[in-house]
Amino acid sequence: MTWLLLLLHVLLIAAFTLRILLRDDLRPDVRMGWLTVMVLLPYAGCALYYLFGEAALGRLGSDRQHKRYPGVRAFVQQYVALPEVAAQLMAPHPAAPVRQPGGVPAVDAQWQAAFRYASSVNGFRVTTGNSARLMADGAQARAQMLADMDAARHEIHLLYYIWLTDGTGTGIAQALMRAARRGVACRVMVDGLGSRALTRSPLWRQMAEAGVELAVALPVDHPLKVVLTSRIDLRNHRKITVIDGTIAYCGSQNCADEAFAVKARYAPWVDIMLRLQGPVVSQMQLIFASDWLQATGKTFAPRMPVAPAQTPGFTALAIAEGPAERRRSTPQLVSTLLASARRELVISTPYFIPDATVLEALCAAAWRGVETTLILPARNDSWIVGAASRSNYRRLLAAGVRILEYRPGLLHAKTLCVDGEVTLLGSTNLDLRSFDLNFENNVLLQDTALTAAIRARQQAYAQQSDTITAEQVRAWSWTTRIWHNLLATLSPVL
Repeated sequence: MTWLLLLLHVLLIAAFTLRILLRDDLRPDVRMGWLTVMVLLPYAGCALYYLFGEAALGRLGSDRQHKRYPGVRAFVQQYVALPEVAAQLMAPHPAAPVRQPGGVPAVDAQWQAAFRYASSVNGFRVTTGNSARLMADGAQARAQMLADMDAARHEIHLLYYIWLTDGTGTGIAQALMRAARRGVACRVMVDGLGSRALTRSPLWRQMAEAGVELAVALPVDHPLKVVLTSRIDLRNHRKITVIDGTIAYCGSQNCADEAFAVKARYAPWVDIMLRLQGPVVSQMQLIFASDWLQATGKTFAPRMPVAPAQTPGFTALAIAEGPAERRRSTPQLVSTLLASARRELVISTPYFIPDATVLEALCAAAWRGVETTLILPARNDSWIVGAASRSNYRRLLAAGVRILEYRPGLLHAKTLCVDGEVTLLGSTNLDLRSFDLNFENNVLLQDTALTAAIRARQQAYAQQSDTITAEQVRAWSWTTRIWHNLLATLSPVL
């Protein structure tokens, strides 16, 4: 019996170790992290790897998985009968954005590499003739969204990671019900974990009874099934609102009040939202339609009217990132943007656990003289992320990065502005969860006026922040430093 148990032990550890070693998609630090866990905690390590080691959209086999989760480009190719206007949104071939002679139209030479890379992620073309308005705060975003929904004539599509039954969540639901009763096609999708309370509430049933079509992305109604067939922490983190195919909202704001009742001690939640018009809205529509297929197994004909020319209009494209898209696209895009900077980089993010690619690019930008500023919340709702983030402070400060910690609440805005001309804004955090696990959506745009408005918002964050100095970091106790570095070491497998 002893020999049999020993043999089973060896076979179990060997099987998981070989699986880790055979995966070509793992970064060396992640592979080493898992191997270390296997050595220190063999049985727990095997269980943890099975549960959390792979971004599996259902352990069903690659062919069946691909059909259920095709990704945006494949979704468009397989399920959408493209009229001419929609065809103009997609590149004809995956390599086309990179090999396009003469570069990407309407994009300055400095940003060609970044926009070409962004175009390659989903196959979206870079669009022109877009316009946007930066919402002043969460209240204005909510009021404008409600006004647009009450004016909708054809369809409303909403996708949110977190939807609470508070003032904002109830108000949006009531606007949807009003729209559905007057004949507007309303489709609502929420994440199964982030919005679990909503899906069990009377408000959810009331929307269904009013004629709103409802869907749950990555449901967790049967946790054991999810654990055995996928990953319970694989989430749809996107925030998408599309109205009549002509208006879209993109940013960091969930469908919730700034007081954020589920985590009120960190309030107010400070977010940023853009109200977009132009052809980039149709790209957001296709991202929503792709997710709707994932959640329901059904398709619909996305409304993509010919957008009126916006004068003056700016250049932009939507980006959908996640397990169904090309792996590592987020850190590669961010690093490309950082490498394009010549004068200034300003980043705000609530969760900062970068991989080596992004961390090296940040340091390289600062070392070559780019004025680099990183704005993070002083109090983080995730103590693990807060501690792991601070493990990078010493290195960033040594390179010349200015680190600010925002005091008044939880700074949840995810923004990246480069040289006052280009902005990346959306749902993506600069952490390993957004890089490897979550479904995210962003917009990349080139526009001096809009970027200036976003920079002014970033400056407002900076004015309410404390500057972190090298002297403060050096004064941390050895136990604090060990704690920060320990959590950072484990972050690739958290």
